[in-house]
Amino acid sequence: MSERLSGRTALVTGAAQGIGKAIATRLAADGATVVVSDMNADGATAAAKAIGNGAFAIAADISDADAVASLVKEIEDKTGGLDILVNNASIVPFVAWDDVDLDHWRKIIDVNLTGTFIVTRAVTDQMRAKQKAGRVISIASNTFFAGTPNMAAYVAAKGGVIGFTRALATELGKYGITANAVTPGLIESDGVKDSPHNNAFEFVEMLQAMKGKGQPEHIADVVSFLASDDARWITGQTINVDAGMVRY
Repeated sequence: MSERLSGRTALVTGAAQGIGKAIATRLAADGATVVVSDMNADGATAAAKAIGNGAFAIAADISDADAVASLVKEIEDKTGGLDILVNNASIVPFVAWDDVDLDHWRKIIDVNLTGTFIVTRAVTDQMRAKQKAGRVISIASNTFFAGTPNMAAYVAAKGGVIGFTRALATELGKYGITANAVTPGLIESDGVKDSPHNNAFEFVEMLQAMKGKGQPEHIADVVSFLASDDARWITGQTINVDAGMVRY
């Protein structure tokens, strides 16, 4: 497709399927060496094989700081270090408010928000040590703007990712590292198709400025741009990608 990311190494978390796999595929097509990470080791290996172009898989739980430290060290040993981080791994629940208990809340926050912090901490420390003008791109959600029901902990966590991104941009700008977030709308991904969210497309489409079902590639296109030099003067921003469902 292009070579605009040639010579760079990218880590995409939660990339065994869906949006993560689409992002990893696009970054590899743009010339990057892509590390496909996921808790699903077999899925990550299969995705890396399908992507090709030098992509390889490393299984890791992003909510485990020791596992993430090992992940980032292994990438450094194999490639010399990361230039691009895409925080994509998350749990997308469908739980009514009356059924949200503390265990559920902690699980969603641990993975979707704390996990994003753990990976970003390790990767940006490595970027700074190697004096890389890196890119941090975190996948949040337009549910933060919409206040989508049956997702209270998820909405809170993704709102936290947006706030974290803004603060991160301020902290890391002096090192030439950018930090941006992308908020997908409802996307026809593997996970969505296997969940109750799959029944919401007709309603969501009525709210969109443009009709149709969002695809993982729509998100991958935006991430590719943010990872490139074309976006070198963009940081601390949240880019909403939902066919105009949310307009602000």
